[in-house]
Amino acid sequence: MAPTVLHIKNMVCDRCIKTVREEIGKLGFTVEHVELGLAELKEPVDTDGMEKIDQVLKENGFELLYDKKKYIADKIKTTIIEIIHYEKEVPARVKLSDFIARELGYDYSYLSSLFSSVTGTTIEKYIVQQKIEKAKELLSYEELSLTEISYRLDYSSVQHLSNQFKKVTGLTPSQYKKQSQNQRNPLDKV
Repeated sequence: MAPTVLHIKNMVCDRCIKTVREEIGKLGFTVEHVELGLAELKEPVDTDGMEKIDQVLKENGFELLYDKKKYIADKIKTTIIEIIHYEKEVPARVKLSDFIARELGYDYSYLSSLFSSVTGTTIEKYIVQQKIEKAKELLSYEELSLTEISYRLDYSSVQHLSNQFKKVTGLTPSQYKKQSQNQRNPLDKV
């Protein structure tokens, strides 16, 4: 029997992995491996089983990906989230675009074009949005200075981070920090 590989959209954290594993397991399938954006089942799944899996995933905020281009775009998002939010190691002196191309096994210009056509935004804008979400998180904790946050998110300067932060949120980092209720977005909604 051939295993079934499912490509799943909106998986952005360890809780997502746990939820997918548990929910598919509750349906009676043997889940061999789960990682962000992917689940491998031991057995083949018929149409009825796929519909049940699709339904339970949707109930939990996920979506099965059937289209190869959508899968690749989602894999780009997952890779960026892993780098920015989970500090996946990018080798020194390797550009992020080269790293993404290497991780996915495609030329970056192809990935860039595909990502834009599927998502309606560029990879670069998506990276900035994710960095700003991470900056919001770090500002909320009040443990790091803006200089430390800037360095951690690989900005060339505090001013560069501040400019992008204001462009995306409409607020400076200090204005954001002063708000009583900081507005962060779920990673799968960025």
